[in-house]
Amino acid sequence: QVQLVESGGGLVQAGGSLRLSCAASGRTFSTYVMGWFRQAPGKEREFVAAISWSGGVTYYADSGVRGRFTISRDNAEKTVYLQMNSLKPEDTAVYYCAAKRSTAVTMTGYYYWGQGTQVTVSS
Repeated sequence: QVQLVESGGGLVQAGGSLRLSCAASGRTFSTYVMGWFRQAPGKEREFVAAISWSGGVTYYADSGVRGRFTISRDNAEKTVYLQMNSLKPEDTAVYYCAAKRSTAVTMTGYYYWGQGTQVTVSS
């Protein structure tokens, strides 16, 4: 069982940066692929980024986040991060952390979810 708690969201101006954190409970965090997703008002939840259990493999969505967002993890701290730079108003969404026990660094198959953290980017 894994519990996920996101933090770090807030209000930022366009062009600014935020770093989201996702703290996990459980002894087997290092065996989980971790992902970040987001859901904007009136839209479906979409994949943002994923990272392998070792941190050596990352995968980003094609939705314009590549090159601006960076996913990373610290297994000793049981935390995964999403560094978001050059933020745009269209990045406004609730951001969710997710986990799956797998070797596949993909956008599907996650079954543990956090409660989400709101990111609002003003123009």
